Amino acid sequence: MPDKNLMQQDGEGVQRIGSARGIPARVTETRPLTGISRRYADLRVRPKLMVLHNLFFLLLAFLVYVAVMDSVEPRIREARAREMTLILNAFSVHSPEVEQTALRPYDIRSGTAGDFGLSDSAIAWMNRYPGRIWQRDPSSEHLYKLIPSTNRFYRLTLPTSFYADVLRHLRWTLLFALATIYALTVLVLELFVLPRYIYQPIRLLLQADFATRRGDRAAEIIESRFIPGDEIGQILQSHNETVAALRRHQDQLEQAKRHLEAQDRLVSLGLLSASVAHEMNTPLAVLQGSVEKLIETVPDAHTQSRLARMLRVTERLRRISTGLLDFARQRTAALERVEIRPIIDEAWHLVSIDEKAASVTLRNETVPGHAVLANPDRMVQVFVNLLRNALQAVPAQNGQIRVVSAPTNSGGRPALSIAVEDNGPGIPPEVLPDVFEAFVTTRLDAQGTGLGLTVVEGIIHQHEGAISAANLPQGGASLEVILPTPQEPQT
Repeated sequence: MPDKNLMQQDGEGVQRIGSARGIPARVTETRPLTGISRRYADLRVRPKLMVLHNLFFLLLAFLVYVAVMDSVEPRIREARAREMTLILNAFSVHSPEVEQTALRPYDIRSGTAGDFGLSDSAIAWMNRYPGRIWQRDPSSEHLYKLIPSTNRFYRLTLPTSFYADVLRHLRWTLLFALATIYALTVLVLELFVLPRYIYQPIRLLLQADFATRRGDRAAEIIESRFIPGDEIGQILQSHNETVAALRRHQDQLEQAKRHLEAQDRLVSLGLLSASVAHEMNTPLAVLQGSVEKLIETVPDAHTQSRLARMLRVTERLRRISTGLLDFARQRTAALERVEIRPIIDEAWHLVSIDEKAASVTLRNETVPGHAVLANPDRMVQVFVNLLRNALQAVPAQNGQIRVVSAPTNSGGRPALSIAVEDNGPGIPPEVLPDVFEAFVTTRLDAQGTGLGLTVVEGIIHQHEGAISAANLPQGGASLEVILPTPQEPQT
């Protein structure tokens, strides 16, 4: 069996997520959404993720800034202190006799007290301690020194602003670099990564869900090429599987509903057939007796021929009446090998009583020897209805009906296809799906009861066959009957 995730929730709101193969469960606590968490959860996905990655990158930038500055700033201070010590040592031993090239970068100058703007207290201190270094205050960038032998003052400029500038430049450079990285990362996330891998799957799921709710089957399944292999992809795949299962159940329910409707229709038709058959039997018996009596008493040969024809039709009507009773009782008729070509001829002989048949051409193109396993009387009844339906559809002038047969297969067993084609106007598209329903007819006159094709469908189904209707490309309609063929004896 596939390794499916199992999720169980106990009474304390703790979910245990594991698998069916004994993998240790991972316990996660389910907490209700309240307060700030509820307001954040109510945000749409895009602003929610923007808040998250903005907070993340701001925190990351702050930590990087602090880490870098905490590491670099002490080293700069150490370098400043070291350089200041070297400068003080070099300046303390400075004399005009010794060339101090190392002090040149620090703007060392000589002059009078007036040149440097020294106060009387500073001059007095340096006279009292000749050769020692004087500084106005610890933050001053200038150092002063008096050399007694020359009575000249020397001034040195400390590089204090240099180190301050280095720290300031480092801070701004680091902030700019972090801001640039942050902006580029956000752009990449919002323009490429998140729209493709987060927003697109969610949008597809919402569109498919909307299509499912409005019944749009063409758009409710998400194509596999858009489904990633992560948890979001599992949700999309679950949606597809759920919708597919739902549609299968709906189709099965619709099929069952149609089957029940067909059964109800056949039951109603059976009751109607039984009622009609019972009502027909008595007058047909009287008519048959009267015709037989006339045959015995009338000597004229022409009249005898017509009476014999009337007797055959009366007997045929009584067989049809018996067939209607059998249909109502769903009684299985005796099946035998029945050749189709003679059945078509006999059915047309009965249909041709209609005056319109004189101007209509029947082309019986069924192959001689083609046979089905059926009841012959029922087959005559089937093709009488089909031929009468075609006769009433074709034009009065140049009307043509064609019957063809061809071997086929039905349910994995040999069968025979018999198609009744006409050159009439065809079946209207709005009627075609329901043409075998009871009381469905396109002929708004007394000739069309809407029951003929329903009776035919019931008989064909009793013979384990199938019937379908279609319009021909060149015009006209085609009603195709498929019936099982008898098994040929093995030699």
